[in-house]
Amino acid sequence: MPIAQRREHLLDAALSVLAREGYDKVSVGAIASEAGVTRPVVYDAYGGLEPLLHALLDRSQRRALASVLQLMPTEPPADIDRWILEACVGLIKAIQEAPDVWRPVLGLTRDAPEMVRARIESTKDLIRGYVADALQTGLERRGGPYLDTDVLAHLVMVTGEHFGRLILDEPEKYTSERLVAALGDLLNAVQPRTS
Repeated sequence: MPIAQRREHLLDAALSVLAREGYDKVSVGAIASEAGVTRPVVYDAYGGLEPLLHALLDRSQRRALASVLQLMPTEPPADIDRWILEACVGLIKAIQEAPDVWRPVLGLTRDAPEMVRARIESTKDLIRGYVADALQTGLERRGGPYLDTDVLAHLVMVTGEHFGRLILDEPEKYTSERLVAALGDLLNAVQPRTS
């Protein structure tokens, strides 16, 4: 197997162990066993556990960030409520398609080290900035109401994260359709009324 392909295979194995067992159970031996290789193969590819985990964190961050950035509008949204609903649908779909990537991001993986938590928070801060900008321009385009979009971006992020946890933990009870419909009802309820 070419080294680039071997490294991806080992990262996939590490992600599987991580999602299933938590950070404290990730070891060179566990990764080798999951990948169906010997421990020296892991050391040859990455030199040890720490470089492998850094590579896994980098890859997971790139994948999660790329899927979220695809949900950001390229132009100011004409209908901010519709954009929020479509972004919610897109986020849920991304989480359903790659649950092992999203479990650590959503805080569902046990014993995350501080380095991982700090990286996740810095990525969330970046995304929150994009969300706040989209909300600001969307509300301005709509003509108001004028809201604190920084705080509103936190609310949107927390809602999206919690929806992701519900989708992963209780998919039969909290379907994508149910969550998006409830969010749509909430947005309709707080719409400014024109007389």
